[in-house]
Amino acid sequence: MSLWRTLFRIPWHIIVLSLLLVAIGAMALYSASEGSWQPWAGRHAMRGAFGVGVVLVMAFVDFKILHRLSYFMLIAAIAVLVALLVIGSGPNVARWISIGGVSFQPSEPAKIAIILALARYFDSQPQDRMQSLIVYLPAIGMIAIPFLLVMKQPDLGTALMLLLGGLSVLFAAGLPWRYVGGAVIAALVAMPVLWSQLHAYQKSRVMTFLNPESDVLGAGYQIIQSKIALGSGGLFGKGFLMGSQSQLNYLPEKQTDFVFTMIGEEFGLVGNLFILALYLALSLSILRVSFLVRSRFSQLTCMGLSMMLFFYVFVNVAMVSGMLPVVGAPLPLISYGGTSMLTVFIGLGIVTSILIHDRQED
Repeated sequence: MSLWRTLFRIPWHIIVLSLLLVAIGAMALYSASEGSWQPWAGRHAMRGAFGVGVVLVMAFVDFKILHRLSYFMLIAAIAVLVALLVIGSGPNVARWISIGGVSFQPSEPAKIAIILALARYFDSQPQDRMQSLIVYLPAIGMIAIPFLLVMKQPDLGTALMLLLGGLSVLFAAGLPWRYVGGAVIAALVAMPVLWSQLHAYQKSRVMTFLNPESDVLGAGYQIIQSKIALGSGGLFGKGFLMGSQSQLNYLPEKQTDFVFTMIGEEFGLVGNLFILALYLALSLSILRVSFLVRSRFSQLTCMGLSMMLFFYVFVNVAMVSGMLPVVGAPLPLISYGGTSMLTVFIGLGIVTSILIHDRQED
């Protein structure tokens, strides 16, 4: 495919939407550092520019290469997650690998590896076998192994994203409703066992979610301050750099997990709804690509990546507004964090490659 034809077929609207979110994130981080581009805002903007470059490079990579390498990428992701338990770094956790002063969180790209491997697996299955439970057992294993390894780190938020992204591919592949219902019942029955496996701080987060006021200055502090900040923003907010909860450092982790709250305090409900509209447009744009491509692998990959982005946003917003326990989930392209941003841009690059090289009209 010629250079100009490839450039013409790049979904520029997806890139523009992602850049808008990165720009909002840079301004939010500028506010979080009290009107300074250091230490977060400048790096965030540079990472966003690099991410767009990744998308443009991947536009010239045939999606068939991704198909051939999908199983290898999953195996590599699992191997790194296993190694992470031994060599990983972090306060009381093993989530990052540090190389030359740069920290990298392997569980983030593992989400994409799972989606690609599942898409390839179901692409190889005859349609008449999709009603059999046996067909889904290998796919469940592809999800369960990385999920358990991430839980072991421990990282409940990332494990939840990984699980939901993988299950969305299973559902899109044609998982019968009777199996969905059975899985829900099994999960409910297993709740006591799952609860016993949680770490003490994870149990504390769940109990705090049920009753934040039980420990106002301890476990409930984050969510209470988050609700105060969101509520005080009102309809139009207090204004840029004018948020009292964030500027006076009452709001913890305002540059990462609680950046949506800080934006709500400064720009109000209108600002938050604008951000959610951008995410909705981006998710639907990715989902639309799944209807424009030919192969089942491409369709399932785009559906999985669309749902991955959706769950990223849903869990973060529900978490900071008190509808879910605090599990540590960043807001994609807005929260500060290089690995999570790169993962999203790699996903957008895969969608771009698929759209260019696997369109139905070719």
